[in-house]
Amino acid sequence: MVAYVIIPGIDGSDERHWQSLWEKRWGPSAVRIAPASWSRPDLPDWVAAIQASYEIASRRDDQVALVAHSLGCWAAAHWLERARPDAVAALLVAPPDPRGPAFPREAAPTFLGLSARPLPCPSLMVAGDDDPYCDPKTSASFAREWRAQGHLVEGHGHINSASGLGDWQAGLELLRGLVDC
Repeated sequence: MVAYVIIPGIDGSDERHWQSLWEKRWGPSAVRIAPASWSRPDLPDWVAAIQASYEIASRRDDQVALVAHSLGCWAAAHWLERARPDAVAALLVAPPDPRGPAFPREAAPTFLGLSARPLPCPSLMVAGDDDPYCDPKTSASFAREWRAQGHLVEGHGHINSASGLGDWQAGLELLRGLVDC
């Protein structure tokens, strides 16, 4: 078995988002982060929330997978660099470009200085070929810099609720390739 830490982006993931649907599927094996700063993300707050959720998840199973979306990818990567936990894998979906024109600079200023560095665990970065928050060339560079396997999804924008993916079975298959679920 695997325990999962769900790391949504800004404002969390609504009930139609694939992360929320996966969380329901996994039941007590999933732990969603609970930062105090959902709408005005503060990186230290989000990193502390990941740590707290990881501690709960790691008591449930020996293997933990981080399942991050959007801004949550950057928080997850930052936490991984510092915590360097054992028995972890990371699925990073649709990371926004902190230097791009669509990045929420005013809402998330503590995320602006981040850059991708090698991650200490098996990782898969999934990006949309038409994501308004990050172009494919930039997302491919993030995958290389994180030393994550890269995967490009066609025609689903930011890979969120608005993408109409439902419980995103193709994403679950990608996750299964990363960890044994």
